[in-house]
Amino acid sequence: MTCAVRESAGGWRCAGVRWPREVPELGWSRGGDRRVSVLAYGAGLGFRAVGERHCVGAWGNVCPLGAVVPGRSTGGRCAECARLDRAHSVAADTMADDPRTYRVYLAWFGPGMVKVGITGEERGAARLREQGAVAFSWLGRGPLMAARRTEEVLRAALGVPDRIPYAKKRAVRGQLPGTEERAGAVAELYARAAELEGRGWPESLERLPLEVVDQVGIFGLDRAPDPAPGRSVRESAPAPVRSVRELVDGGVVAGRLVAAAGPDLHLAVADGGVVVLDTRLITGWDLTAVTRATEATEVGEVGEVTGSDVRVPLIDIGGGGVQGGLF
Repeated sequence: MTCAVRESAGGWRCAGVRWPREVPELGWSRGGDRRVSVLAYGAGLGFRAVGERHCVGAWGNVCPLGAVVPGRSTGGRCAECARLDRAHSVAADTMADDPRTYRVYLAWFGPGMVKVGITGEERGAARLREQGAVAFSWLGRGPLMAARRTEEVLRAALGVPDRIPYAKKRAVRGQLPGTEERAGAVAELYARAAELEGRGWPESLERLPLEVVDQVGIFGLDRAPDPAPGRSVRESAPAPVRSVRELVDGGVVAGRLVAAAGPDLHLAVADGGVVVLDTRLITGWDLTAVTRATEATEVGEVGEVTGSDVRVPLIDIGGGGVQGGLF
């Protein structure tokens, strides 16, 4: 079983990973059309980047300029589309009259990495999966501005950020402590936050009980990949130490999906290691499937990936050093 990569000849471009449910999906767009490919751990995933990377547009609209964007941009948008996308986001505080209910959450990404944030209640935990939160708990629910005010109060009082760079999350993901320690860290943060109720905490925000949700299993971080031929289980499951820096025209990424967290896909590759692909780097590219015969499949069909191959620039996780040339 392999993961689908859609053919570029039909104009389909990858829109990155999304987590509407507890399995990752790759989104695809062609004009106003949208499709998804559900990913599966243990399955092969392979593609070749073709041509240039183009702006993904904003809020479902095609970029009017058809602008080319840099390969290392995690946003995948030109300056104008990025401005429009930001202006219509919850974070921009431009929707004070939004009638929907929002939730405040406390998220844990690794030792010393906690944050507070808000998300629309109708989205459930999708936002936490998108961010790669290893464990989390809801704190409260209420109107948008009450949730936003609570977020600001907690950030100032507890000294926690509203953002943690993905590079930092990546660096600790292969060395996570046990379940009890993860739950304990979230519970401690919750207790500190609850003490602030009545001290700047808006009355219209209803506090929710502590209920730690651990997402290690959802992300596949608790399972070792099946051994490669000639390798033991222990030898086959190293922590990822390299990540894709950018795609290039003709660049190939192929491997076996062993885990996923947020926008990151963990791929077991030919040398027995694991490479992390931040799918924010593949948005806007035309991608052609890599199959057994190294030919593209029809749109929506699944191709059998042969072995593993990574021929794009890589960078060391944590160290910041660039892997020389193409790997």
